[in-house]
Amino acid sequence: MDSIFHEKQEGSLCAQHCLNNLLQGEYFTPVDLSSIAHQLDEEERMRMAEGGMASEEYRTFLQQPSGNMDDSGFFSIQVISNALRVWGLELILFNSREYQSLMINPINEKAFICNYKEHWFTIRKLGQQWFNLNSLLTGPELISDTYLALFLAQLQQEGAGTQQTGHRRGG
Repeated sequence: MDSIFHEKQEGSLCAQHCLNNLLQGEYFTPVDLSSIAHQLDEEERMRMAEGGMASEEYRTFLQQPSGNMDDSGFFSIQVISNALRVWGLELILFNSREYQSLMINPINEKAFICNYKEHWFTIRKLGQQWFNLNSLLTGPELISDTYLALFLAQLQQEGAGTQQTGHRRGG
């Protein structure tokens, strides 16, 4: 397991660790993710301004903190999704109609990004084996095919967010 990249938790930068563990290298920094968050904030501000910059709704929106990042280093699913698009990867929500309509067997996928109690982490298939690459662990944790389905079901049951990733756009 020495050849498996596993970035350990630093501060509240779990989204960065999640992405880097998924991609198996140091590809994203907090600055990169902050830039994506600011870009999303600006796009949201422009959409809200379309309803009128003098509106109470717009003024209230401007008073609110970013929904894409916070001062602790937590980043939203939108930031993670946009970061993955740089690599031609697309997130599909595990409990979405799209995912359900594909009738995908989790074992046949490449990776899952999970959120449990405001903590992002990656479950990734490397070779023929699954690993929990949670940055809070001391190292990669091997997961059997049987346990993968149970683990994902348990996360869903406990209200955690799970997203499947690995589909390249256009194919």
